[in-house]
Amino acid sequence: MKNINVALVRLLQFVVFVLFTFMVLAYFGAMVLLPLDAIALLIKLMSAIGLNGFIAAFIAVPVVGYLAMVVYKIPGLGKMVVDTGVDLVTTGKSRVEAFNEIANSVKS
Repeated sequence: MKNINVALVRLLQFVVFVLFTFMVLAYFGAMVLLPLDAIALLIKLMSAIGLNGFIAAFIAVPVVGYLAMVVYKIPGLGKMVVDTGVDLVTTGKSRVEAFNEIANSVKS
C-alpha cells in the first residue's frame, strides 16, 4: 500500500510541475507575443483604412517599437513584470519540492 501512496504523491507532484511549467511558458510567451500582436492589429487596421499592407507594416513596426520604448522607460515596470514571472517560477519550485516531504512521510 505504501508504494501506491508514493506513486499517487509522485503523480500529483508531476501534475503540479506540468501546471506551473505551462503557466511560466504562457506568461513569458505572452510577453513576447504582445508586441507582435499589436503590430498585426495595427497592420489590419491600416489595411482597413486603405493603406497597402507593406506600407502599413512600415508604419506599424516603428509605432509599436516606440510604445515598447515608452513602456521600457517607465521606472520599475519592466523589473516588476520579470519579477512576477520569477516569483511564479520560485512558487512552482517550492510547491513541487513540498511533495518530497509528503512522499518521505508516506514511505516511512
